[in-house]
This record gives sequence, C-alpha cells and structure tokens, in this order.
Amino acid sequence: MYFNLIIMGIHKEGYKTIAITAILFAVINLASFYFLSYDYPFISWLIFLVSIVFWLFIVSFFRVPTRTLTLGENIVVSPADGKVVVIEEAYDEEYFKEKRLQISVFMSPANVHQNLCPVSGEVIYSQYHKGKYLVAWHPKSSTENERHSVVIKNEKGEILVKQIAGAVARRIVNYLIPGQAVEQGSELGFIKFGSRVDILLPVGSKPLVKINEVVKGGITTLAELPSNA
Repeated sequence: MYFNLIIMGIHKEGYKTIAITAILFAVINLASFYFLSYDYPFISWLIFLVSIVFWLFIVSFFRVPTRTLTLGENIVVSPADGKVVVIEEAYDEEYFKEKRLQISVFMSPANVHQNLCPVSGEVIYSQYHKGKYLVAWHPKSSTENERHSVVIKNEKGEILVKQIAGAVARRIVNYLIPGQAVEQGSELGFIKFGSRVDILLPVGSKPLVKINEVVKGGITTLAELPSNA
C-alpha cells in the first residue's frame, strides 16, 4: 500500500457560484450600509454578518482539502466524504442484473463534494439518468432519483459507482467516459449541495466500515475485494 497527495484548493465547479454570491454579498451590503447604517446600525451589521457567513459557507462547500490518499489493488476506497448509510446485498437492475454488495455514503451540505474513483481501471460504462429528488437517504433514491452511474473494470472485476442527487442537490457532474483509464483516487465528478454515492461491489467483498461510520473520500477503505473477484 502506498500514498499520494491531493492539492488544497477550490474546485472548478465552484468558481461561478462563488463569484455570483460574492457580487450579491457586495450589492446587499453596499445597499445596507448606504440606507440603514446611519439610522439602524444594528440591522446593517446583522445583515453583514449573516451574508458573510453564507458566503463563507459557499466557499467552504467547494473546497478541495489536502489529503493523503490510501491506495491498493485489493481495496475499494470511499469515493466521497460522508456517512455510511447502507451496507447490504442488493439486486442491481441497471447494469449487472444480479446481486451486488452495496455500500452507500450520504453527503451532507457540510461535506466535501468532490467524488473520487474508488479503484483503478478502465471506464466501460457511463450513463446519466433523469429522475426525482427524494431525500438522499430514502431507500428508493438509488433507483428513482436523478443519478449518474459509471462502471470501472480491472483485473479484480467490475465496480459500479452511482452519484445520486438528493432533495437539495440539483446538479450532478461526472467527468468519466467509456474507454478512459482512471487511477484510484483520481477525480470522478462533483455533486452540488447534498447527495449520496452508491458503490456496487462483487458479492463476497468484505466490508471494512460500519453503518453510521464517518468516511473520507480517497482515505477510508470501504471494503476488501474477494480474491476471485
């Protein structure tokens, strides 16, 4: 097992949103200080504090933290920050048409929302699906919500990663295309403002996390693949 680094910064998906909110912040506070600061200084300062907290939250949402990646051929690393909400065998109707071990990670708006490849290999499937916006922890969100699925194949088998929109998340970004070679820990995509990621593994994979466990994308090992995968 060896390690690599992700460089700290702001994700490119956030540039436009951060710029728009910065402009709104400036306009609102200029108007507030011009019209309210003399007669109602408390209200003017309250508007400033609330708006700057909101803007800092937006900046924080698009952060890409510095972290040391966990890499290994026989392990599946979490593609996202969040909390494990599902560990079970489930029938996959989309691609495998058979039972797989499903591990699902729920991402709150406070989590880092960059998604990473859980294994190295070749992308052999990439498909976007329109759908509903049920809360991300809803059992039917995996099959009924807006989502994007990719399958990565290597000598250990095929692993499906499904980005799922939630009640708040309204935009899924996926960068992978069929035929593309990817490295474990490289960027898979981004989901804006709360969401969920499902990972479908070969039956016989050994889960190394528990329900409600907090995981880190690119760091936490979710499972160990079976030797015959």
